[in-house]
Amino acid sequence: MTHEQLQKRNFLFLILGGFFLTNAIIGECMGMKAFSLEHLIGTQPAQIPFLGGIKLDFNFMVGVLVWPFVFITTDIINEYFGTKGVKQISFLTVILMFYTLLMVSLFTQLPPAPFWLELYQKQNNVNINQAYSLVFSQTTNIIIGSFTAFLVSQLLDSYIFHLIRKSTGTKKIWLRATGSTLVSQLIDSFVVLFVSYYFLGNPAWTLNQVISIALLNYSYKFLVAILLTPLLYLAHSLIDNYLGIVEAKQMIEESVEEI
Repeated sequence: MTHEQLQKRNFLFLILGGFFLTNAIIGECMGMKAFSLEHLIGTQPAQIPFLGGIKLDFNFMVGVLVWPFVFITTDIINEYFGTKGVKQISFLTVILMFYTLLMVSLFTQLPPAPFWLELYQKQNNVNINQAYSLVFSQTTNIIIGSFTAFLVSQLLDSYIFHLIRKSTGTKKIWLRATGSTLVSQLIDSFVVLFVSYYFLGNPAWTLNQVISIALLNYSYKFLVAILLTPLLYLAHSLIDNYLGIVEAKQMIEESVEEI
């Protein structure tokens, strides 16, 4: 391998890893908000009957908007850098999640400046420090819940991706990418909500709320995973052009051989 080829490989991993990490951290820090699709588009709650008397409305956690991009990036890393690359970026992400957790815990405990409290109290009639602590305590719960869910789903995604690729070869990118994402996201969607909001929530969610939102979040991820398939092919084309067809093919073959 030439020095130029090594530089291109490292730069590609840096770009993919940076995009992966950015979306993962955004999902962790901003993902605690639940939003209503019905209210967004101006319709009444759906109230769809489900098992056990559960009524499903189209409520989602905002984190689901970015997590599909995390998993499509996982599939691209898988394709060119194999399970080793996925493990490296996944464990680094967990370390950064833990670092974020420590910083959030520290910052919410710092005593607020009086002028800061008075400013928001006068203008908005709100205790800004209480609001700050309340919002970021939810971030802490999400991060704790994500530790297990993220690692399990990521490693499962990588395993299924390569399992399918060993059967299909370099063909059917859509099958291994979509198939691995759909299985891994099923685990992630339920585990993270149960840990973050049912067991650690303050206030805790009801079982019906957790199940209904987990089902809808997964349904959204299912749909987006399919819709993003053309983007996966576009990314492959851009990467192949950047690396060169021969180099790209070699990286893909090396990633398969490591299994």
